[in-house]
Amino acid sequence: MTQPVQGVFKPLQNGSGVLRDPGSSFRRQPDEITVPQALARRHGLVPGATVCGTARALQKGRVLAEIASINQRDPALFSQRTPYTRLTAIDPCERFDLAACGLTSMRVIDLVTPIGKGTRGLIVAPPKAGKTTILENLAAAIHHAHPDARIIVLLVDERPEEVTHFRRAVAAEVLHSSSDQSVQEHIELVEMTMACIRTELECGNDVVVLVDSLTRMGRAFNQRGTRTGRTMSGGLETGALEIPRRFFGLARAVEDGGSVTILATALVDTGSRMDEMIFEEFKGTGNSEIILERNLAERAVFPAINIRASGTRKEERLFDPEEYSLMTDLRRRFADMRPKEAMEELLALIERYPTNRELIAGCAGRP
Repeated sequence: MTQPVQGVFKPLQNGSGVLRDPGSSFRRQPDEITVPQALARRHGLVPGATVCGTARALQKGRVLAEIASINQRDPALFSQRTPYTRLTAIDPCERFDLAACGLTSMRVIDLVTPIGKGTRGLIVAPPKAGKTTILENLAAAIHHAHPDARIIVLLVDERPEEVTHFRRAVAAEVLHSSSDQSVQEHIELVEMTMACIRTELECGNDVVVLVDSLTRMGRAFNQRGTRTGRTMSGGLETGALEIPRRFFGLARAVEDGGSVTILATALVDTGSRMDEMIFEEFKGTGNSEIILERNLAERAVFPAINIRASGTRKEERLFDPEEYSLMTDLRRRFADMRPKEAMEELLALIERYPTNRELIAGCAGRP
């Protein structure tokens, strides 16, 4: 007797594999489904492929008997996809309309650091500066404007109560490892998620990944060690961030294809030299940065974004020429202001105008 099953393929050293459930954040389960080596080879299964099929029960667990689809494609079509290494990365040119949801923080980000499909964005966050709210609002805004996009929230080594909060608060898949789990479980979650995202991109899909945080991801890989014996300042081993950097580097728009958008937090001002080193390793590797300011948060100015320090590279590709010209004129208003004055001025404009389009049009030509 067979039953329908679905899971994400994880290969084993002997050539066979297992199906892991993203609903349990890819953790090993006692009744997980084994994928025979011959079946995996016949269909060219790769790490991270989402498999639908039928399984039959054996005396010791279940085994996959047939494959009906891979990543929602016929298995024959899946084998014809373009491999990740042959995809052509281009600059993001299709903007997520974050402002459409009406949330103030998202209207600010849409004006200050517009996000496009394929953006590799860093959210630089000191403690208690509102990064959790920013991530929640990003998930809500993207889901509102682009309900077809697959949204994943990846929480690495997170507090258990924070995991519960995200699962209840956001309309997205929440993949998580909590602080009471082992380093190996943190690492396996990251590696499985990375494989899953890469396969989605090969299939031409749009995926958005919100990560909290690159800092804790880096700590986990550093704790595992690299066996090089070389340690840099702050206790960070040489090469420890190779996989976290590759994860962040997955973000891209593909020519005539899909996209992976990654918006990830990096923790600063924590008092940890290692955290500062991890941030420095990622600084400048993205094409968008949202800089949160503790001083703004302490003065109850939210979102606590430093307008002058934040920005998106080649943002002109995300707007039509006239709209971008008006946007540039608007930002000149804030050029000589301090962070608090600039944000309060922008919040006053947002309150005055119901939409961002009306805001930039209304401010055109005004000093």
